[in-house]
Amino acid sequence: MKQIPVSLLTLTAGVAVTLISLWVGQNHGLLPEQASEQAPLVDGLFNVMMVIGTALFLVVEGALLYFLIVFRKREGDEEDGIPIEENLPLEAFWTAIPAIIVIGLGIYSVAVFQEMGGLSPGHTMMAHHSPKSTLVAQAPSNDSPIGGDVMPLLADAEGVEEGEAKYGIGAANQSSKPADLVVNVTGIQFAWLFNYPEENFMAGELHVPVGADVLLNLSAQDVIHSFWVPQFRLKQDAIPGERTELRFVATKPGTYPVVCTELCGSYHGGMRSQVVVHTPEEFGEWIEQNRVAQKDTNQTIASNPAAMTPSEFLEPYSQEMGITGDTIAQLHSHP
Repeated sequence: MKQIPVSLLTLTAGVAVTLISLWVGQNHGLLPEQASEQAPLVDGLFNVMMVIGTALFLVVEGALLYFLIVFRKREGDEEDGIPIEENLPLEAFWTAIPAIIVIGLGIYSVAVFQEMGGLSPGHTMMAHHSPKSTLVAQAPSNDSPIGGDVMPLLADAEGVEEGEAKYGIGAANQSSKPADLVVNVTGIQFAWLFNYPEENFMAGELHVPVGADVLLNLSAQDVIHSFWVPQFRLKQDAIPGERTELRFVATKPGTYPVVCTELCGSYHGGMRSQVVVHTPEEFGEWIEQNRVAQKDTNQTIASNPAAMTPSEFLEPYSQEMGITGDTIAQLHSHP
């Protein structure tokens, strides 16, 4: 019985490895859903790396199994192995192939990063400021992991000045095309604050319309934080004293997590928020609701009890208890 030629076995194994690797690269299921225009670019690079990684795994592990079985020690075989000192073509091959793969992936990744706008610095076209007197937020309690006074954050919530260089994903595109929506994002221990400068209010979560070109001006109050939305495949550091930005276009309505991926303290794991992608109509309604709430409350960040009279301080509590001025007068009339 004639043996199958080694070349035919090698060709068959090569075809099998190629087909399996291509299938795994497209069906691995390791990535979350795509929700931005930038996501397919990153996924394409990841899929290519999965194809190459799967092929290398099959070749290396397959060769190990093959040699373990074919060249295993037989019963009664006491001879030494064949002395092989070197094989220059083989060594050149397994050095050249990984080098070509690494260089190719490097070029591909740089092209993807450049297409996403992450290499060249940009310059702001206008300053975006938020009047401090119109911001409405709840002052954190002493037991809150956020802690501290939020008043100093208002300075950092303002936009960058005109002409200041900025770095980050999409920075290179800002000078050529203004964004549809600008949001100033401030990272603090341990929360994200989202300031809408054109609407003059602040929110605890990010709301954007689907299909809009969104620009986030990122800054940090205390330590380095990192703003990451897995479904967008985008991540950008927020650095104290520096201005970075993130620019994206959301493509699918929904609610997606915002995660800090830079170790920033004891409550780092709890520094989470969310980005809500609305339809244009829903986003307009959300903006209008916040405008109304802003107008109705008409209050500052927090009230100082020390500056209030006893009557002003006790008024909310007396109303809840049903105590009126007549009740107090009757108490005074019966000493």
